[in-house]
Amino acid sequence: MPLFLPLMLLAQAYDPEIEAVMNRSRTEKQAAVESAAAVPPLATPAREDGKIPVPAKFAVPFQACLDQALDDPSAGVAFAEKWRIEGGSFYARHCMGFAFARAERWSPAIIAYEQAAEEAERGGEMAQSARLWAQAGNAALASGDAAKARGDFDAALARGLPDGLEKGEVHLDRARALVALGETDGARDSIDVALTQAPKDPLGWLLSATLARRSGEMSLAKAHIARAVQLSPDDASVALEEGNIAILTDHEDIARSAWQRAVKLEPDGAAGKAAADNLSRLPAAKPPG
Repeated sequence: MPLFLPLMLLAQAYDPEIEAVMNRSRTEKQAAVESAAAVPPLATPAREDGKIPVPAKFAVPFQACLDQALDDPSAGVAFAEKWRIEGGSFYARHCMGFAFARAERWSPAIIAYEQAAEEAERGGEMAQSARLWAQAGNAALASGDAAKARGDFDAALARGLPDGLEKGEVHLDRARALVALGETDGARDSIDVALTQAPKDPLGWLLSATLARRSGEMSLAKAHIARAVQLSPDDASVALEEGNIAILTDHEDIARSAWQRAVKLEPDGAAGKAAADNLSRLPAAKPPG
């Protein structure tokens, strides 16, 4: 294969890893938010997954507020504001942020989450404050303000989170912000923590592989994209990046297979279209025999 071909294949306007790390599907992110919000109405210590249940005093109206926001974000905002006035504490502001996020009104969502975080901290709820700062950071990422997101994620980590998945996810989100800002050294530091704290998240391995590819650490890139494929074999962005790494390490057959898989998985999506474009630039496959 001519030396220029791998570079030509990757010199496209579409950036596969940015698509993957900056645009997790709304379905996945929404499911994560709803799962985090729908916690048991018990004032007990943190569970094994790190989530602190909502106290019984707030659990029923909090869930009702979230349900309202799911059905009608504007009605959810109104519910949250009324509940806040009636003494809903930071849970009301949390729901308000959720409702604004449902409506993709990112600026007021950021403000609501940050105000909720500050109120939680004033009440001595440091772990809840940390989680709310992280929510604000994700809203900032969704708005395209990576610098704001980094500040919010830093605030979340400064409030302290126990070791485990939750801390790993915040570091992963912080790395996403740093990638968007072009701060690759800082992103590598955060992604390394994320891989230790949340080793089962394929996005962490994908981002790590991409960072390694960009810095020319191809052995690391190959190892980490292999882990991402193992964890998420049906993810088109992972398949696309697998092909990108393979073509740069002179494995055209692996690249072709990975890109074909990406096209099959997501024919009308950005990753699938980029993979199809890459395939169109490869020499025609030789017939068997």
